[in-house]
Parts: sequence; C-alpha cells; structure tokens
Amino acid sequence: MTDLQPRLYYDASCGFCRKEIDHLRPKLEPDVKLIDISASQFQPPEGYSLDDLMTRIHYFDGQQMQVGFAATLSYWRQAGLIKTARLLSLPGIFHSGNFVYNCWAKWRRKHSSQCRLP
Repeated sequence: MTDLQPRLYYDASCGFCRKEIDHLRPKLEPDVKLIDISASQFQPPEGYSLDDLMTRIHYFDGQQMQVGFAATLSYWRQAGLIKTARLLSLPGIFHSGNFVYNCWAKWRRKHSSQCRLP
C-alpha cells in the first residue's frame, strides 16, 4: 500500500457491522478511511480477496493489515476505547475473545444472506 492513511474495511450490508461502524464513525473519521466492501465499485487491496474481507474484518493501521479480533481492538483504540481494548488484549481474555469472534464470523458468513458473495 502506498497510501498510509488507516483504513477500515467493513461490510455495510451487514446490519450488525453497519451499526457498530455508524456508532464509531464520528470517533474514527477523518483519521480513518471507512471503506464499505459491499459497495458495487469496491476493489480489494492488493493481496486480498473480497472473500477474505467478507469473512473477517480488516483494518490497515497505516503500517500493517490487522485481521479479525486484533483488527477490532486496533480500531477501537483509534476510536478512543483504549481501556476496553487494553482489557480485551490481556492474554487469556484476548484468546477467548478471538475464539468467540472467529465463531461469530464463521456463523455470520454461513447464515446471513447479506454476507454472500455474488
């Protein structure tokens, strides 16, 4: 990536995802570019597929791509939810949170008609 502005790739067709991002939008913009991966004109960043991005949330922090629960904690920190992110980053809690996130992400792709690829 040549542009180092942080970017959050999220699925606005998912009601849960859209609700969270709409809530955090005022705390993230303009520092973080919010990119709707469900938009018809969306092109995935180099090295990633739409399937990758639809399966788990991705956040480019300006240096590297964060994926899944780690991505969530990163953009929560950026949004000012520092204490929450710090607590959820503790070793035992992080592993549990990551497990739950991955189960939810798998369920979301399997059961949500809005999360299907064309």
